Amino acid sequence: MSEETSAFRPKGARDEYLSQMNGMVRSNDITPVGDNVVGVAVVGLGRIGTIHFEGLYRNPRVNLLYCIEESYERREAVVTKWHLANSSCQVLSVDGFQEMLDDPRVHAVFICTPTFTHEPLTMRALEAGKAVFCEKPVAEDYETIAKCYNLAQAKGVPLFCAFNRRFDPGLWDISRRVHAGEVGQVNVVKTCSRDSPVPSIEYLRTSGGIFHDCAVHDLDLICWVVGEYPNKVSSFGTLLNPALKELDDFDTVQIALHFPSGVIGVIDLSRNSCYGYDQRLEVFGSKGLLSCGNMKPTAVVHESDTGAHAQPMWYSFASRYERAYKNELEHFLDVLLNKGTEILVTKNQTLAITKIASACEEAARKGKVVSLEWEEAEL
Repeated sequence: MSEETSAFRPKGARDEYLSQMNGMVRSNDITPVGDNVVGVAVVGLGRIGTIHFEGLYRNPRVNLLYCIEESYERREAVVTKWHLANSSCQVLSVDGFQEMLDDPRVHAVFICTPTFTHEPLTMRALEAGKAVFCEKPVAEDYETIAKCYNLAQAKGVPLFCAFNRRFDPGLWDISRRVHAGEVGQVNVVKTCSRDSPVPSIEYLRTSGGIFHDCAVHDLDLICWVVGEYPNKVSSFGTLLNPALKELDDFDTVQIALHFPSGVIGVIDLSRNSCYGYDQRLEVFGSKGLLSCGNMKPTAVVHESDTGAHAQPMWYSFASRYERAYKNELEHFLDVLLNKGTEILVTKNQTLAITKIASACEEAARKGKVVSLEWEEAEL
């Protein structure tokens, strides 16, 4: 699992980048000057789009020029909340998408729309010569994702798939320490990801399913920590929430991964955690254990004759991964503004996670172990 040999760790100045991660407050320290500003458009102002909008709007390295959103109510809400009526940021309906692409001031487009729209919007933005930051998945199948990346390469612009958990300071630190040998030979890597609140039925209908919407984060995280891809997967899934019966999907899933090195990966997924957004990572090895548990808004504990009482963990992904969203944005801006900055989520990695997620879904639906083979070109 050395940096030189791992598919997830090509050579590059990652330690230098890591040194900035834990205290990354660069958006307060940088004064934008001339070409050090990126013209940006956000497409989609739903759950994730509003998070990226806020990060972009507050970032001095960004000139937020357009917001494109289908819903009139969402457009009006963002104009009102952020006082955009007289600003340089145009908030347009989807009919304004081409106008945005035709604007030479726009250097990058953030795709934050439902999954089924990612591929056509990404392809149009790339054809226009814009860099693209796309929420996962880039498209709904392996071949189409590859087509998007091939177009980005042909146009000479970056395409970034937003696997944001790699940019969480705690999870990043675990990955670094595993690869530094602190736990010795890795035996088992476990993740737990339980949603809070339950996503809306409207969102779930177009999410791509629990394996491609939810499990991909954990698959990416485990493969990134282990430094290789699994050769066998098994999975069990069930649907326990009666409100979701109309979906041909699961709301509770267990995944087991077997890696060529002998490492075993275990993923625990649920769409419903009534006690908060449950996110955990544990790496067990021959020299010890590294773990990152659930975080809370404060560390205050009240102890009394009835016991110890603390605040619940973070309620949702937006609060739990707030720093990760900021850090991945800073990285994307680094890629655009600092020539030679290595993009940390690559084409092959994105394609590999899609391939693994599809194998896990096949295993759950068919009740069998699914084997995976990897060509050299995929690594």
